Amino acid sequence: MKINITYATILGTSQGLAEDLEDELSATHDVSVTDIMHLALDDLYDGSFYVFTSSTTGRGELPDSATDFVEDLNDAKPDLSALNFAIFGLGDMGYAETFNMGSQRLADLLTGFGANQIGERGIHDASAGDEPEDIAIPWVNGILAKLPEQVEAS
Repeated sequence: MKINITYATILGTSQGLAEDLEDELSATHDVSVTDIMHLALDDLYDGSFYVFTSSTTGRGELPDSATDFVEDLNDAKPDLSALNFAIFGLGDMGYAETFNMGSQRLADLLTGFGANQIGERGIHDASAGDEPEDIAIPWVNGILAKLPEQVEAS
């Protein structure tokens, strides 16, 4: 399966997680990693299963690296009904009011244009002491194991 892991990051944690997921999945899948700032709308139609990782900044916003992508989506209003994706958010419960809202905003944006979110949004809480990959690797493997039935249900 062709998988594109796309990250939106501030300090690099989401990028590091994307690379850890690539290491985990590349033995059995055709995996690429893309910074969301380099993701063009046309890329979303390449038949890949997309796995987005995103941190949260400010008052629950996406990182600045996602600004152009979000603007492009809002300007073009594309039909993303052929896009299947999963999303994993990085946050810190110390900021409870905005905890993991960046990834939720990205998921809402994509589904708002018809994309199909597969599985539950994965979340990491930096204040819990777990490493992001310790949560994300079992999460993504669980989604991929059930992917055919989840795609049919969407």
